[in-house]
This record gives sequence, C-alpha cells and structure tokens, in this order.
Amino acid sequence: MSTHTLIELFEQHPSAPLAPFIEGIEGLSSYTYDQAWSLAGQMAHTLRAHRVASGDRVAVQVAKSSEAIIAYLACLRIGAILVPLNPGATESELEYLLGDAEPVLVIADPLLAAAAIDRPMLMLDAHGCGSLMDDAATRPVASPAFLPTAETIAAMVYTSGTTGRPKGAVVTHRNLTSNALVLAREWGFVPADRLLHMLPMFHVHGLFVATNCTIAGGGSMVLAPRFDVDVVLREMPRCTVMMGVPTFYTRLLADARFGRATCANARVIISGSAPLLAATHRQFEQRTGQVILERYGMSETSMLTSNPLHGERKPGTVGPALPGVSVRVVDPTTGAPLGAGGIGDIEVAGPNVFSGYWKRPDLNDTEFTADGFFRTGDVGTFDADGYLSIVGREKDLIISGGLNVYPKEIEEALDAQPGVAASAVVGVPDADFGEAVVAVVVAAPGAVIDTGALRDALRQVLAAYKVPKRIHLVTELPHNAMGKVEKAKLRSTYSLPS
Repeated sequence: MSTHTLIELFEQHPSAPLAPFIEGIEGLSSYTYDQAWSLAGQMAHTLRAHRVASGDRVAVQVAKSSEAIIAYLACLRIGAILVPLNPGATESELEYLLGDAEPVLVIADPLLAAAAIDRPMLMLDAHGCGSLMDDAATRPVASPAFLPTAETIAAMVYTSGTTGRPKGAVVTHRNLTSNALVLAREWGFVPADRLLHMLPMFHVHGLFVATNCTIAGGGSMVLAPRFDVDVVLREMPRCTVMMGVPTFYTRLLADARFGRATCANARVIISGSAPLLAATHRQFEQRTGQVILERYGMSETSMLTSNPLHGERKPGTVGPALPGVSVRVVDPTTGAPLGAGGIGDIEVAGPNVFSGYWKRPDLNDTEFTADGFFRTGDVGTFDADGYLSIVGREKDLIISGGLNVYPKEIEEALDAQPGVAASAVVGVPDADFGEAVVAVVVAAPGAVIDTGALRDALRQVLAAYKVPKRIHLVTELPHNAMGKVEKAKLRSTYSLPS
C-alpha cells in the first residue's frame, strides 16, 4: 500500500463502512467507520467556521471520549495541527503550553477549562456533548477540500525530550502513517481484531499507536474512560488485543480473579511507555499463558523496536528494530557504534522520526547527529540476537566516585530480592562521591524489609560501588499518567540529608 497520509489510511481501511470502529463502554459513545468519518467531516467544517486554517494549531484538553478521537480525525482532514494536552495539567503548566503552541482554537472540557485559556474555545465533555458537537450537528458531512501530503504536519506532541522544559515535537503524516502500517503488519492487525483501549488519549501510546493501528488494520476499539480491573475482567474475554503500561499488568496480577479465562481470546497483549519487569513478564505468562509483547518508542519517534509477534519474546528486552527503522548504540564519548554487549547511547533514524522541535531550530544540532540520527537520551545495549535492552535514561546515569552506575541494573537486583514489590534507584549529590546511589523500595503486601539485610544481599550480586548508600522504604512510588516512575521527584525528595 502506497499510503502516505492518515487521511488515506482511514479512507482505505479494509473494513466495510458499517463495521464498528469505536465501541464505547462505561458511558462513552459508539461509532461505525462511516459514522466516525461523517462526524469528522462535520467537525472539520466547524473548525473552519472558527477560523482554523491549514497549519494552525488546535489544542485539545479534554477527558477521554470517542468524540475526542474523531476531533483528531477532523483536524487531519483540514490540515490543522493537533496539540493534545494532559487533562491533568495545572493552570501554570497550561499557560506555558498554550503560550508556546499559540493555538488559534482550544477544544476544552467544561469541567477542566481553566482561566489560563485565554483563546477561542469550543467545549467537549466526557459524554460527547458541548458546543463542538452542537455546531457540528448543523454542518455537512463532506469535509472542506484539503489534500495533505506526507510532509504535512499532523500533530505537535509536548515532551520533555532529552533536555529542558516541555517542547513541541513536530510530527508529520509520514511519521504517523509509516509507523502505523509497520506496526499493523508486524503485530498482525486485521478487521476481526477488537482492541481493549484503556489508555489516555493525550499521549502517543493511546492516541497514535492504539488508534492508528486499529485504523490500519480495519479493526475496532472497545473504548473505556480509564484503566479499571473490573472492566478488564468483563471486557477482555471478547477482545483480541490489549495495549497497556506495566502498571496495568501488575494491578491485574494482584487480583486473584484474573487468569487464563480473562485472556482466552487474546491474540496479543502489548506493553510499553515504561519498562516491564522481567518478573512481571514471567508471572503474567504463568498466570494466563500469554507472553506479553514489549516494545519501545518515544513521543518524538513513535515505535522503534518490538519483540516479535511470532518468535521469541525476551523478558527485559524491547526486541529488535522495526522494519525501516535504524537503531544503534554508540559510545557516549566517541559516537562510535558499539557491538553486542556494549552499553551506550541509543540513536535512531527512519521515516517515523519527527522533523524537529517547535520554534527550537537550535536543537537540531544538539539532538540530531551529523548523519541524521536522533539522540534519544536513552542508554541501552544489544544482545547477540539484536534484541535491545533499555538500561536507563542518559540523565539518570549515576557517576559515583568516577564510576558509571546504571540504575536499571540495581533495580533488577533489588526486585529479585524476597519481599520487594518495586524499586527505583537515583543518584543524589554527595560530598565524597559526587553522587551517591540511593534506592527507594516498596515492600510486597505483608512483607517486612530490613534495609541493612537488603544491602547485605545486594553486596552478594553487585560491586560495592553500586550498592545503594541509603535505602528508603515507601508505600508506593510516584508515577506519571503513563506509569513511568518520576525519578526527578525522587531525586528532589531524597537529596535532603537523612
């Protein structure tokens, strides 16, 4: 298929027009492919009527809904640039993001609209109601004429990237469409697939990976407002695919009702957005008979690597590079590519890699190499079979006494100890070592952890300089909306003298 834009991808989907596209549950609406396309055309007219032109930014800060997905399609149909924003953003965060993105229109939830939004607005609530829908109902279904190209900007996703304050990653139709087609092929998406969608819609995982793969395969989504164990137990038996973050799977495993019957019809269960513990991977397989497929991507690049649909899925790895994507691990000092077993910086290139940061041309030299590879800021290593393992973030690297310490290695050693449910390792300022290794540990239910004994156990498997100087016990680790541990918060909290 020579499809280069998401508009073509939707129009050429292999399902019949009346086939289900979104099946809303828990109060969300349902749409066939034809109904969704018609409403997207009506919304496109509404956007035009509110002076949105091709190339203009449309910020969307709404609760998850079927109509929010269709608003994404509407933006694509007129060449507007979708700017998805976290519904949980604070007023000060929102003020910065809107000031930087300069949207001509904001689609907002009436319950979330903040005083910081000083721009023209249309409303859309969690039930698919509001001024956006009211206006769209009066418009024709055939969208205004616009023919995007592969290089037309489709979206701008805010990310911390590798440095500094949030920056807008400029994503084109080529970036999204090439990735959707590769993933749909590699993960075997077909019209018969029904994906259980419980991810947030302001993030690449839920908005682009889940939605675009469904469109590319012509299947349908069972759309839930949020992750809920009871909903998984009820809906998953009739679904063939689930995408989630590691937190989803650990919470499911904590419920005795979850097991083989829940996943009886599952074709593939995918994890991403944060590292999945090898122990969780194995426990999930033992409980359900399903081997989780873990993959790796970023806001700037969509998906980069994936364990195979058919073939060995290695716990603790994110698989080989996807077809058409180049991934290399290089020496952080010389930039020379490293062979199997070498630990270094991960750099990537391919049609999925974004075109740059919004209003930040200065970063083209620092974030991209001379030969066009994007510096991900992640540290990793390839094994002899070409499977990539993520060791950590470059900024999370701890240099203690002049020696490099990779948090992931220590976290794996901690998580393997009896009584440890989860852990996070950070470096904090230290007068003697420059940085000291500090661990934050969550005990398993009913377990009592002696931190001294835990350090003694680590000394049996780790070099002395890697053993945490201090171990703090907490009831839970701080996570962001996508399940990633907020290590910056941990560094701030535990940098204080103890």
